Amino acid sequence: MDAAATAKKLGPLPEWNLADLYASPADPAFASDMQRGEEDAKGFAQTYKGKLAGLSGGDLAKAIEAYEKLSDLLGRTGSYAQLYYVGDTTDPQRAKFYGDVSASLTNISTILLFFELELNKITDAELAAKLEIPALAHYRPWIDNLRKEKPYQLDDKIEELFLEKSQTGYSAWNRLFDESLAEMRFTVDGEELSLEPTLTLMMNPDEAKRKAGADALAQAFKKNMRLFTHITNTLAKDKDISDRWRGFKDIADARHLSNRVEPEVVAALVEAVRAAYPRLSHRYYQMKAKWLGKDKLAHWDRNAPLPHEDTREVAWDDAKATVLNAYRGFAPEMAEIAGRFFDRKWIDAPVRPGKTSGAFAHPTVPSAHPYVLLNYMGKTRDVMTLAHELGHGVHQVLAAEQGALMAQTPLTLAETASVFGEMLTFQALLKEATDPKKRKAMLAAKVEDMLNTVVRQIAFYTFERKIHTARKDGELTAEQINALWLEVQSESLGPGIAFSEGYETFWVYISHFIHSPFYVYAYAFGDCLVNSLYARYQESAEGFQAKYFAMLKAGGTQHHSELLKPFGLDASDPGFWQKGLKVIEGFIDELEAMEASA
Repeated sequence: MDAAATAKKLGPLPEWNLADLYASPADPAFASDMQRGEEDAKGFAQTYKGKLAGLSGGDLAKAIEAYEKLSDLLGRTGSYAQLYYVGDTTDPQRAKFYGDVSASLTNISTILLFFELELNKITDAELAAKLEIPALAHYRPWIDNLRKEKPYQLDDKIEELFLEKSQTGYSAWNRLFDESLAEMRFTVDGEELSLEPTLTLMMNPDEAKRKAGADALAQAFKKNMRLFTHITNTLAKDKDISDRWRGFKDIADARHLSNRVEPEVVAALVEAVRAAYPRLSHRYYQMKAKWLGKDKLAHWDRNAPLPHEDTREVAWDDAKATVLNAYRGFAPEMAEIAGRFFDRKWIDAPVRPGKTSGAFAHPTVPSAHPYVLLNYMGKTRDVMTLAHELGHGVHQVLAAEQGALMAQTPLTLAETASVFGEMLTFQALLKEATDPKKRKAMLAAKVEDMLNTVVRQIAFYTFERKIHTARKDGELTAEQINALWLEVQSESLGPGIAFSEGYETFWVYISHFIHSPFYVYAYAFGDCLVNSLYARYQESAEGFQAKYFAMLKAGGTQHHSELLKPFGLDASDPGFWQKGLKVIEGFIDELEAMEASA
């Protein structure tokens, strides 16, 4: 089916209205806010630079409040520039606008850089005395988080240099990656496709189309291998330099710190998942190969639909109803908040040339509201992606009450609401599935999503660790990176998958490796956490919703141990991760039992 026919089946897809931020790049309000941001930053620095230690608790609270207002103002302009840019990253005017705004905001941030550095120079005893004032105590969670960065802070001038050089350092390489990927075209049966439609072909019921999509990806990736190898080498070295200067011992320590999670907790998660590969992914893909009448799955068959899977395109209105009804079944308030995204044009759903790939929910700033980006093509997985991103959106709306400094949730917990939204949607659909064949197909699709979220992401994390470790000994060739990719993929996916020539290049398009090194374990963290949370919900629904909403509203004000305590969960317990993994294992057990009784 061609693109026009598919679009007709899906119905009108919403495009977001960014006017809640600014009407256009030429909006006088935008220029005014940028100018005001710079002037206020200079005034703030003039008032407070070099004077924080001598302020009373009340005056320090006023300073942080002013800093928070500035953060919201600057965050609004930065959010608009980014959201406008991702709509078409191949448009030179959008790219210039985004680049110019980013440069201006970096310059303003340089003016404000002193504030957090100077706050951390106040002694513990002096700060404790100031925190006796309630107005300052309100910001204690933010201050406590900031103090955790103290051992890794550098001299003020070096911090200033790092910040300014980011424009020509990692930020520039990130942009090059995005624009290069957006411009790439993949030739399938004589048709030129962008990344998202080509990746979607790997879920097509027709094996010939899946193979054609995989071959097109491999061909284009190989052609651009020098570029992506160079980007990867440069960013890995850039991170190594930063880590070395700051004194981080392990290559992922900076990510763990920003996630406010202990390295040993992440290590326990990774160890548990890798030990479970044979019981999870290895077992499942060998079973799927039999279902498809094969000894092994070709790598382009990994996400192939099952023979009885419903592969019809899901119209946008049906996807909307499915997710909102699932949310409503859990809590009407959750559906009401999610409904705002549809009613107020906070979602951008169509696939367009130049539009950034994938999906995300951007919180913008507390004085505005989040936006959701999708590349909706009507697949069942796209419905789950909608549920996932709206989970983020609901979380971001609820956490906004914490203000610009404390609304942001560490990545490990930021994935909780999104994965929980997926689970609610899946369970609602599963209840409606009375046909055993349909139930089997749905269970299998859910298992595959969970394997992609847990096994695949931990494999990604393992791959990143290998890349960043090896980079310390010198530049990596494309062949070395390809070999590490295949090594990790073979370990994680198991003997049920056959990797044909070309798959060794598929690391190229994973944007998290470029934008957020070591981000990926947060998905596995969130999935295992949600499995345990959902089990608690099934055990006793009474009072669960109130606890859940309290957790989301907390934003970044509490550590994961505090947030999970009301549910009787503890991520530092070595057995915690087994609970989450056993949910996936249980689904695979059910599929095996269905197969045995068929």
